[in-house]
Amino acid sequence: MPEVVAHDVKDMSLAEKGKLKIELIDKRMHVLASIRERFEKEQPLAGIRVSACLHVTTETANLVRTLKAGGADVVLCASNPLSTQDDVAAALVQEYGISTYAIKGEDNETYYKHITAAVDHHPHVTMDDGADVIGVVHSERQDQIGEIMGGTEETTTGVIRLQSMEADGVLKFPVVAVNEADTKHLFDNRYGTGQSTLDGIIRATNMLLAGLDFVVAGYGWCGRGVAMRAAGHGARVTVIEVNPLRALEAVMDGYQVTTIAEAAKYGDIFVTATGDKHVIRGEHMKVMKNGAIICNTGHFNVEIDIPALEEMSTANRTVRDFMEEYSLPDGRVLFLLAEGRLVNLSAAEGHPAQVMDMSFANQALAAEFIVKNHENLENRVYPVPQDIDEHIAALKLETMGISIDTLTPEQEKYLASWNEGT
Repeated sequence: MPEVVAHDVKDMSLAEKGKLKIELIDKRMHVLASIRERFEKEQPLAGIRVSACLHVTTETANLVRTLKAGGADVVLCASNPLSTQDDVAAALVQEYGISTYAIKGEDNETYYKHITAAVDHHPHVTMDDGADVIGVVHSERQDQIGEIMGGTEETTTGVIRLQSMEADGVLKFPVVAVNEADTKHLFDNRYGTGQSTLDGIIRATNMLLAGLDFVVAGYGWCGRGVAMRAAGHGARVTVIEVNPLRALEAVMDGYQVTTIAEAAKYGDIFVTATGDKHVIRGEHMKVMKNGAIICNTGHFNVEIDIPALEEMSTANRTVRDFMEEYSLPDGRVLFLLAEGRLVNLSAAEGHPAQVMDMSFANQALAAEFIVKNHENLENRVYPVPQDIDEHIAALKLETMGISIDTLTPEQEKYLASWNEGT
């Protein structure tokens, strides 16, 4: 057993249980396991300090194990106060010797204290899910920027923040947008978020979704996945959008499309997946039907105007785990799930391992890419290189036992030529 490292977790006695879960999930993450095997041999991250701010789950545990296998000195903190699996956090410390700062339900002060602990590690590489470590470094620790080779970003919201920093000329080191990899957003955001969001809603409410009016705000890849899975459960799905192309796509996919003001009048369940602020506001909650359920699967808990809900209610109480009932003056009640935070990671366990296998393979290989190429990178947001994306897809197919064709020389020549036509 490794020497106990610096940490702040809930209960170290949970470590054995956490290790069993990590080992089980590792058997479902074949791509990441193959990368870990190579990393152990080649040590591409030897001597590199990594500060990771990610959801502390079994899947993340296998990512940080892979980074450590590659020679990295890793510190992990939580990217969301409600997504931590306390047994996993304990196991990372006790069984794998990885400094971990994460407690499920931690308050805001503790949350940022944990991020500070990760920054105190003086990372060469940052690894974010929401750009919090990068935000702290840029706002409070600019003296450390010269030590940092680059960073990676896992989620849509974080990429948007980083692209804004780049546009304003304030981004001080290169960042690889892992979220933009096809093997991430086309699969993790759609199939992972779709399944895990419905899982969280069902666990929190024990509701039958068939026959309900299910409103999805946002039709990006996450919203597409949620709408698809809700329809699969027999719900009548309405999509809310501000982008005409996405709204048109939702119509062509068979969903009702309208405004949040109209949908608020008839929706039974509302899910926000936009990455923006106050998508559901007090004016909408005033017209919602009695018993309507509101939740969020975007990164931050700002998509629902929770202060407005609290101000308009006369009382609130917790009626189930992760389900709060708000009583309104006219006798109606509204239900808020998981404090408006990520319902899939707060009330459930996040994305299944099989899809996180590709997402975290991108994280591991993006870290290796930064270490190898940082001297030639500018201070901007980079996509995951296409060869890495395609390599991960090929590994995933291989682990699924699926073979695909290759082009013949004649076909390659035809595709590369212009003088052979009809």
